[in-house]
Amino acid sequence: MAQDTTVPKLDFEYWLDKAIKWGQATTLESQKDVCLHLCQLQEFLHQVYETLKHMVSDFKTYAIQQFPLIGQLLGRLCWNPFVIGYDESQKTLMWCLCCLYSSEPQNPVELKANSWIRSLLCHLLSSSKWESNEAETSTFISTLGYTSADYYCHLVKNMVFSLLAEFRGNQFNGLNMQGRVSGTRVNGVSLFCLPLITLPDITPLLETLLLYQGGASKEILSSEFLEAVNDAFLKKKICLPESAVVSLWLRHLPSLEKATLHLLDQLVSIQLNSLEEVACVIKDSLLPQAASHPAIFRIVNEIFKNVLLETDGTPEVFTIIQVFTQLFLQAHQNENKEHRFPLKAYFPCHHQPLVTALIRRPLELPTTHWSQHLKHISDMLKALVEDTNISSLADLFEIWFLVAHFGEWLDIAAEQLLKAAVESDALLWLLAFYYCPQNENQQRTQTMVEAQAVCNHLMMLFSCEVLSVKDLEAAVHTVTDIDQCCNQHLITHLLTNFLLFSSGGHTIAQEFIYHV
Repeated sequence: MAQDTTVPKLDFEYWLDKAIKWGQATTLESQKDVCLHLCQLQEFLHQVYETLKHMVSDFKTYAIQQFPLIGQLLGRLCWNPFVIGYDESQKTLMWCLCCLYSSEPQNPVELKANSWIRSLLCHLLSSSKWESNEAETSTFISTLGYTSADYYCHLVKNMVFSLLAEFRGNQFNGLNMQGRVSGTRVNGVSLFCLPLITLPDITPLLETLLLYQGGASKEILSSEFLEAVNDAFLKKKICLPESAVVSLWLRHLPSLEKATLHLLDQLVSIQLNSLEEVACVIKDSLLPQAASHPAIFRIVNEIFKNVLLETDGTPEVFTIIQVFTQLFLQAHQNENKEHRFPLKAYFPCHHQPLVTALIRRPLELPTTHWSQHLKHISDMLKALVEDTNISSLADLFEIWFLVAHFGEWLDIAAEQLLKAAVESDALLWLLAFYYCPQNENQQRTQTMVEAQAVCNHLMMLFSCEVLSVKDLEAAVHTVTDIDQCCNQHLITHLLTNFLLFSSGGHTIAQEFIYHV
């Protein structure tokens, strides 16, 4: 039988040592230490479960014989109220025990193990046993007219109410009690909240702690608490008001980074069929709303920029950035004018007239003014790019990245080009810069020439009621067959807009896309 397994690699000794020291968490010191390790312990228990569930039947006996630490560890943890009260730890412990259970015991070891496992499972399933071990306590609860579940529910509510009064400040004789709460006290309460974070009755206390400002120069809430709240929020295990989430991310930047990467992973991993669905997922994350605070916006924007570079500018990342920017601008506009930050706070290092022009939504202007507005953007952009002070690629990239946020204007520029816009040269330069920002070896200039040739052919077909795929192919291949296209992305952009806005484009769109 192969004995090379991942079981010995799991750090049973470390966690068993912890479990022995904790006992049933009856001392203040052990309770604090349990709270500090709950998140890591839960991850460890998940690893144990994943290992155990893939074992063959024979190896379970081997595991129990060779690694009795498994049984000792699980047994001790099952009697620790802080552990079994935290999130899904109780469920995971039960899963681990079930994996060790032998459906057809073959020897005395397996029979004894099954008996022990059954007793632990009964203990975990019976709330009265671990909530109230003493007969006197049960009698007292019954005398009050409560069941055990009701009693402890009211106990938690009363505890939360008391702490809320303490932290929010009671107004007695004109004195505000908030100033008397020490940082150590607040830190301690945040630690003791760890096993209770997912309880609905605790949510008001979480909100109060996140919004609490004690005047200390350093963070008074424990980092473990902030991480646990953020994880629970991202997993939809708790609901928090926007103000509390903003405060969480301002207090703990690793949580903000994790929330941003979580959103990106979520958007990339699920199939979304429309921009509306993308917008719904992004808005639900609360990141666009929280980005109304400049510090949060700049950090999220920096993460987006790094992801864009790491993925070589994949279209999915562009879409996410552009939809996020639209939602952020909506949230910014909805802010009370008295509390609204100026645009310079979000884009401090950029040419502010350009920022103002880009941020202006197309719906805010009559359609007849779109070409003129785009020319204004293009002229400012061209002056910046051709400025001799813009000497480094990093400076050029920052200007390009700013433009990349505002996909609406780029789409409108492509649409206007096909409608014989008056300012066609400026619109063409804007699109050429977006797709070829460096202009190395006159690449941008060549792109403009090729794009103009495609536009001229497409404009002749724009008003045709009846089109065929061959007409469109002929228009494009006339250009691309003569000279290799410097940038297929720009040509694709123009073709897409032609199919969307031309008279006969809709009728051949599906056939053309399938053919391509």
